[in-house]
Amino acid sequence: MSRCPLQPPRQLLSLTLLLVLCTAWPTRAAGADDGAREQRLQALQEQINAERRQLNDMRATLAERQQHLDQLQRALDDEILAGATGRGPALTAYAPQQSAAPAEQAAPAVATAGMQADPPQPVGQAPESDTRPPEVAQIFDQPGVLTPARRFVLEPSLQYGYYGNNRVALVGYTVIPAILIGLIDVRQVKINTTTATLTARYGINNRMEIEGKVPYVYVHSDTVSREIFTGSAQDNVFNARGKGLGDIEATFRYQLNQGGLDKPFYIGWLRYKSRSGRGPFEVITDCVTRCVANATGTGLPLDMPTGSGFEAIQPGVTWLFPSDPVVFFGTVSYLHNIERTNVTRRVLGGEEEFIGDISGGDVLGLNLGLGLALNEKAAISIGYDHNVIDRIKHNGEDVPGSVRLNLGTLLLGGTYRFNDHVSLNVAIGAGLTEDTPDLSLTTRVPITF
Repeated sequence: MSRCPLQPPRQLLSLTLLLVLCTAWPTRAAGADDGAREQRLQALQEQINAERRQLNDMRATLAERQQHLDQLQRALDDEILAGATGRGPALTAYAPQQSAAPAEQAAPAVATAGMQADPPQPVGQAPESDTRPPEVAQIFDQPGVLTPARRFVLEPSLQYGYYGNNRVALVGYTVIPAILIGLIDVRQVKINTTTATLTARYGINNRMEIEGKVPYVYVHSDTVSREIFTGSAQDNVFNARGKGLGDIEATFRYQLNQGGLDKPFYIGWLRYKSRSGRGPFEVITDCVTRCVANATGTGLPLDMPTGSGFEAIQPGVTWLFPSDPVVFFGTVSYLHNIERTNVTRRVLGGEEEFIGDISGGDVLGLNLGLGLALNEKAAISIGYDHNVIDRIKHNGEDVPGSVRLNLGTLLLGGTYRFNDHVSLNVAIGAGLTEDTPDLSLTTRVPITF
């Protein structure tokens, strides 16, 4: 048998195959190492991203808990302040109500190398912080504390005022000092005013409220005089009465900031006063024609007015500064009486007499006071109220005899809270200037619904 010379020997084939395998093996091994490295890098990047997301979630949860803690601290401060000023239990519930937080809001567990964080606890619902100013015994017309959100307050009140004044008019001339040749008009005026008012307030939210006020007025006036040009040696008494609806008012109030202990509260307000009451130009005057030097009548109204006769706009700012154990408070305001044109008045006999344009004097008001709690139900306040009334203008000119008036009143008041819905407030005022009412006594009974 002959052997083919072109067939390679078996040893040569084995050697060639071995050489090929040895050449390809490093390349395959390098490719496998690169794939494993990429998988490890990708796994590490995913772990970093997961850790970063968990860290961001923990920061958000920490911020929520810090906000919750701040609200609890403010609520605690307000509750301490409420007890210091005699307000008693606040109307806002301070106790937090626990509620299960959604799963996506729960703090995620942090899985780090070899460590497992404690499972997070559900975050309770933060209580609504009471940012209202502390209540004090009301002695001024404008209250210092706002009505709580979605609460309605009905406040009936009764006010009594007494005003007495003596006026002496000298008509003549003097020859030597202390000797007068002529006539003397001595007149005593005593006015008693009783006003029953129904006030309604509604809290739109904890920092905003609206108020409406409807008064009913009864006025009684006694004038004792020995008039000039009559030659009478006897005193004449002139009586006049008036009763009816007074000037209806509407007020809007808004708390400008969030105060607290040793931090002032500022409340801005705007008041509108109508002239729904019977004004001084609508009552009949004891004059046959225009009164000139009292020659044709007393010049006094036969009926007393129940309103001012002018519409008015009054902006103002009330502030309260709690400083344990007292609360300081006050108000600055400016009342503008809207000018009336083509005014007429009625004289004796029913005739109307044309007067012209009348502008009532504007009023600049300022009051200061402090309140002190005696216990959880009783509190007292003391304060001073001052008003400067400008001169009245007739057809753009100052009315002859009209002067700028200063009204100063010292007030003392107290409040007793029967329960969370009903309280009693009493305030008494004493006039310190000649033009101020000598006595004012006000009783209020605010009822909260």
